[in-house]
Amino acid sequence: MNIRPILSALRRHKTAASLIVLQIALSCAIICNALFLIGGRIERMDRPTGLADEELVRVRATSIGPNENRDAQAKVDLDALRAIPGVKAAAITNQIPFDGSSWNTSVGTKPDQPSPTLSAGVYFGTEDLLETYGVKLVAGRDFLPGEYLDFSAIETSSDFSVPAVIITREMAEAMFPGENPIGKRIHDSWGNTPVPVVGVVERMVRANDSGPTNFGYSMILPIRPAGGRYLLRTEPSRRDEVLKAAVAALERTKRSRIILDQDTLTDIASQYYRQDKAMVWLLASVCAALLVVTALGIVGLASFWVQQRTKQIGVRRALGATRAQVLHYFQTENFLLTTIGIVLGMLGAFGLNQLLMSHYELPRLPLPYLPVGALVLWLLGQVAVFGPARRAAAVPPAIATRSV
Repeated sequence: MNIRPILSALRRHKTAASLIVLQIALSCAIICNALFLIGGRIERMDRPTGLADEELVRVRATSIGPNENRDAQAKVDLDALRAIPGVKAAAITNQIPFDGSSWNTSVGTKPDQPSPTLSAGVYFGTEDLLETYGVKLVAGRDFLPGEYLDFSAIETSSDFSVPAVIITREMAEAMFPGENPIGKRIHDSWGNTPVPVVGVVERMVRANDSGPTNFGYSMILPIRPAGGRYLLRTEPSRRDEVLKAAVAALERTKRSRIILDQDTLTDIASQYYRQDKAMVWLLASVCAALLVVTALGIVGLASFWVQQRTKQIGVRRALGATRAQVLHYFQTENFLLTTIGIVLGMLGAFGLNQLLMSHYELPRLPLPYLPVGALVLWLLGQVAVFGPARRAAAVPPAIATRSV
């Protein structure tokens, strides 16, 4: 189709055409960045933990009164929890992902490094911790019974040595790239000697999300806590049943115990990511509102132009133009306006992204989001103009003679 008549018509309606172009450009700039933010939030929520998420329940407890014989009480508690029908494994641990705990340490490969190699989350727990969490050991071994230390014996002392450590694959690749980490020694703040690596697990996320690059940096130490966070693994369908029985068992083994929390790991994670979910819904609502407003603007402008050009359309029909040609005319006109708006919108998208980067430390907008936003607006423009274009195509040739 010859676009010269279309450009000529647009020059006669500069103001209306400019407003639609600016509206499309603004929508493109905002939608591209909003889609980028939505994608980032969804990716963050979908990160694998490396744990048996659907099988884990947690009970967090404390007690009042004398707190003597904690290690013996912990053994009694675990025996009672493991005896519950449906429990695959049970352990006591110092922290659980997404529950607000924050045990971390700086780790290096050499003594007295000017700056640490990385920061890692520190897990420790009773003997069944790996089985309870459901983490996969991909190299080396689990801790030996003689390697375990009681936290109650070392919590007030700095004169102790941790005999072994298990680290995640991500942490191993960051500290010993291209090397076998088994047998290597790491330097941290736990104990006064370097700790040998005896095992590597596939993945185990940090309990606190300190950034996207080190979310998988975790280490496990053979240290037995004396209570606090009780972790149980069971079938997903039996979580509520096991959780209720676990609370009853812990209250029975010690009457002065106070239950602080009782929930599943999936519920803990859902609560942890509630702000991310709210942000996704908010941005999705903004995108939907912008698309609706843009579509209404295109429909309104196209309807106005159809009304203003009724005689012109009738003349074209009388001269032999078919309905399909009239329909194609308005769709091409809309495509040109949308394309101009998208080009301006892409420039605006980069500008908006630079502003967000400088104020909120967001990453650079990836290029693939631009064609996605452009495709959405192109499709929206064609759908929005289709109704007015059909009405234009339905104008009979007789309109030309009635207007004479």
